[in-house]
Amino acid sequence: MSQHRRKSSKSYTKTRILHILAIIGITLLFVVAACFLALLILFKGPSPTAKTEAVPTFHEMSAMKWVPYLFLNNSEVDQILDNSKMVEVEEGTVTNLDLIDTTTVETTSQEPIEVLDVSGASYKGKLMIIKDPSKVFLGTVPEFYEGPGEVVADIMTHYPGTVAGVNGGDFIDMGSYSYTAQPLGAVISNNTVVYCDANYDTPYHLSGFTNDNKFFMGNITINEALEMGVRDAVYTVHETGPFLVMDGVALIDAVPDSATYGGGKNPRTAIGQRADGSVILLVVDGRQANSLGATFKDLAYTMLEYGAVNACAMDGGTSSQMVYYGEVINNPYSPTGPRKCPTAWLVYE
Repeated sequence: MSQHRRKSSKSYTKTRILHILAIIGITLLFVVAACFLALLILFKGPSPTAKTEAVPTFHEMSAMKWVPYLFLNNSEVDQILDNSKMVEVEEGTVTNLDLIDTTTVETTSQEPIEVLDVSGASYKGKLMIIKDPSKVFLGTVPEFYEGPGEVVADIMTHYPGTVAGVNGGDFIDMGSYSYTAQPLGAVISNNTVVYCDANYDTPYHLSGFTNDNKFFMGNITINEALEMGVRDAVYTVHETGPFLVMDGVALIDAVPDSATYGGGKNPRTAIGQRADGSVILLVVDGRQANSLGATFKDLAYTMLEYGAVNACAMDGGTSSQMVYYGEVINNPYSPTGPRKCPTAWLVYE
């Protein structure tokens, strides 16, 4: 009798496990089917706007670029991506530094750093205003190499006295692998060219600060940047870190008839400067239920709203992070926390 009961108990346990596994399998099947149906409606449904916003959104996700190609042919995807591109300025173009006045910067303000909540139709984020532009500079990891970089909070530890920061320029990211300690293009920090992947006469998509503490942007060479007296600068890929506002004008206004212009809705980071010299740092959360993200068009108009004369996007996605007194104050899209980076815009107290 006892042996029979043990066999019955084992049989019941086995049946129970199989039953639970079956339920889990069916649930996962329904979830996958529901996701596929949602994507099918998104890409093949009646709304052209949904499709044209979804394609660049997925394209900017390093691990999800392939999704649009499940539903659309290559030429259709390429056409949508071409229509969503930001304007790239001509080689040799640089912002007009005379529009910025840093000679009368208010350094005795009771609020030298102001942090604000910002929001739009599809996003929420944090905006930081630094009254004294001389306090803002480009920090880097101790070594550039093909390996892991550091989150902004850790980069700050190499610069005692820093109290705030956001992520900086681009790095090697091929989707299947990334080297977050290896920047792209060129990096200038503290009046020193600390990285250049070509030569000093190659044009780069650069943004940063001069020794007069004026924020500049330009499609210029390293030699031209040094002649301008650039003290800190970083490279961003035009497609993922475009210039947003130049000399008080949003570059997206060049093609006002394009409904898709400005990329998809994703987490974003931007840096800019007002006419009075105040620096603006902006981080937008994305890929979350309460904050889908912002397009570059959203980013440009937000920077304009807060007075930016010049503004440029930095690396976005899981890299987007804003740190204030050791705490990440935005909500990065990553269950493990913000992504590691090679460079960061930091702020001294």
